[in-house]
Amino acid sequence: MQEVRVRTDAELLASAAQIVDGPPDELLLRLSAATADLVPHRAVAQLASQCASTPVTAHGEPELASAITGADLAALLGTVTAGHPWQGVVSIAGSTHPVLAIASDRAPRGSVVVFLRADDVPLAADALQALWDVVTAHMYRLTLEREPGALAQNRAVAEARNDLAAELGEAHAATLATLLGVLRNTRIDDAAARTMAVELALNGLSELRNDTQRDRVCSGEEPAGRAFGRLADSLRALLRHGPVDLELDAPGNDQLMPAGVAHAARVAVRSVVLAMLTQDDVRRIRVAWRWDGKELLATVRDDGPGLLADVLDLGQLAERLRLHEGDLDLDAVPGWGLTARVTLRTSPAPLTVTSDPLAALGARELEVLERLAQGHRNRSIADDLHISESTVKFHVANILTKLDVTTRTQAAALYLAV
Repeated sequence: MQEVRVRTDAELLASAAQIVDGPPDELLLRLSAATADLVPHRAVAQLASQCASTPVTAHGEPELASAITGADLAALLGTVTAGHPWQGVVSIAGSTHPVLAIASDRAPRGSVVVFLRADDVPLAADALQALWDVVTAHMYRLTLEREPGALAQNRAVAEARNDLAAELGEAHAATLATLLGVLRNTRIDDAAARTMAVELALNGLSELRNDTQRDRVCSGEEPAGRAFGRLADSLRALLRHGPVDLELDAPGNDQLMPAGVAHAARVAVRSVVLAMLTQDDVRRIRVAWRWDGKELLATVRDDGPGLLADVLDLGQLAERLRLHEGDLDLDAVPGWGLTARVTLRTSPAPLTVTSDPLAALGARELEVLERLAQGHRNRSIADDLHISESTVKFHVANILTKLDVTTRTQAAALYLAV
């Protein structure tokens, strides 16, 4: 254990005062200075998910600090337990670094600070946990005190930015997947494959410039059949050179639907299909839409291995859908495949006053929570419900978000208290 002088309570309070006393945009700089003797570091970064405008900040060696992204930190926010600092080696900013990660639950959606250390010698971190709890509570208070209009505007901008980034990423992934399908197709000779790859790349660049803009500026309504047809065309282009058969089940009616709902559904379904294609042994994907005039249910099924672990990372899609009053439900049954259900509504669900904290949970989430409250582990829950263990993890993550808690124990306590 590295020899570190233990600070007295008075010194800890002085450090906390030093950190929170000053301009908010310099808080991380003050945190770095106040903790330099406790944990020597090359850079420090924070992810404060309650802050919509600038959730990720970093300070330290310029080249290193400027390369840290929210994606680097989000994985740690989802795995490091509040109150239990974690030390290890992770990939950040394109290379591996020894880090100390500290999470806090003193804000509804949590926060994490990551010190990129100069060495990997284990150290005591209790004092740092206390300091970060104070800083998190202070940052959350600042967000509550901000002018409501400015805060709402910042959140709207952040959500729009996240949506656009996700859609551009999906468009890139679709083009790359199509190119790989051509290059891996042994039935196409080299010259034809090159010609086709060039054509696909040019088409992809054109679509990247035009498709998202065309979808977003299409206000008003469009027939459900036509909206599904646009999705079908993009999926056929994505899969036409690969070994996967595409089955399509159109809505069955041509009722008008909001163009925004249609656009969000196309993006979500393509994201799910792209994720399914990363699995081995997928030979068939079936896509169906059902539109009743108020709610769109899109179902995507494959015949793959039925495993989510290390294959599908759809948590970000689920979060985006929740922000737009939608839901993503996954069922992965080993040996039978994956089923993803995307639900989108024309308007926010009516606000109902209820004292039941579990009202926001779906049927499958309630089944998982019931067994979680009985003390079952993920493997036991998966066996009992005939789904994969990674599907259970997906549902548990959704449960924690919807109940606004950070641990399984807190979720179980809410269930037992009802």
